[in-house]
Amino acid sequence: MDRIRRQKRRKTGINKMNFNALITRATDKGNFQTIQGYIDFAAQFLDFIEDNLQARIVSRNEPHYQFLQYKEYAEFQITRPINTRLMLGPEVYQQKTLAFNAVLETIRSGKVPSNTACGDLNRFIYTLQQTVGLALDGLPIGRSNRARKLNGDLFEQLVRLVINQVGIPCVSGTVVLPVQAGTTADADADFKMNFQQDLIVKQGEVVQMIGSVKTSSKDRLAKIFMDKLLFSRLTNTNVPHIAVFLHDVQRKGKAPKYGVNATFLPGHFKAFTVKINPLDGVYYFDLRPNMKTDKWLKRHIRPFDRLICEDIWRFCGARGVRATVREGTANCGGKDEA
Repeated sequence: MDRIRRQKRRKTGINKMNFNALITRATDKGNFQTIQGYIDFAAQFLDFIEDNLQARIVSRNEPHYQFLQYKEYAEFQITRPINTRLMLGPEVYQQKTLAFNAVLETIRSGKVPSNTACGDLNRFIYTLQQTVGLALDGLPIGRSNRARKLNGDLFEQLVRLVINQVGIPCVSGTVVLPVQAGTTADADADFKMNFQQDLIVKQGEVVQMIGSVKTSSKDRLAKIFMDKLLFSRLTNTNVPHIAVFLHDVQRKGKAPKYGVNATFLPGHFKAFTVKINPLDGVYYFDLRPNMKTDKWLKRHIRPFDRLICEDIWRFCGARGVRATVREGTANCGGKDEA
């Protein structure tokens, strides 16, 4: 069976952007300050790749994953894997755009969308983010580190925009916690500790929920679990801590025999949950098969729509903790204060 699917040309009435213009747009965070910015970019990228690819390479071990190979305009580079069961094509994408906004408004009004609408929500957001990542994969190899960092930042931004759109104010930033070393109840704080977070839900000065938003869990699980443990002990509270991941797959092999490797470590996840503390919610757009079949994992890991359709409203009802939040500093570093 031929695993490389050559592209057929089609006619379209939509004006196309050339690849350099797409790259220029993808590397400017100013273009992604609203959900509409992501929607517009995805529409243009999906239209471009319909008849401007060298090939679509089908994964050897999981055929529903594919890799795009660009033409000479991007030096024939090959992208990250995309899940074709989630990724929308240009025609379906156009149809789902209005439905996406309608679903967000439904959730904002306090209603729970249908199961079909929730599934469409996951696929649409997955498509929004993956079009950005795929475009950044076309950058020269020497800029790959910048591309990974930018892609992660834009995924965090997208998740925050979606949560804000359903009526839950959230920001990124640093939570400044006073730490009291004295033994008396009225002792002043001896120093302060900074917790940088991708996602902070707060009402006034009360932090109600904290979240980590990453494109994958690779090399990040331990810190997320430890953040909850430290935060809870320092504040003597149980503020909900969640994690949102886009996927947990990466490319393996050599051309043209590419496949995918899972980057999720179920043993680590279970050990951290049992021996450190469980997270209050773990959400994925592209769930691995064992997250659906393993009864233990299935109890702790859910699709993203579960967060914004149901769970986040419960988390926002938590007591929370009063703390200073410095907005917009989650990716800028930070120092503890004496």
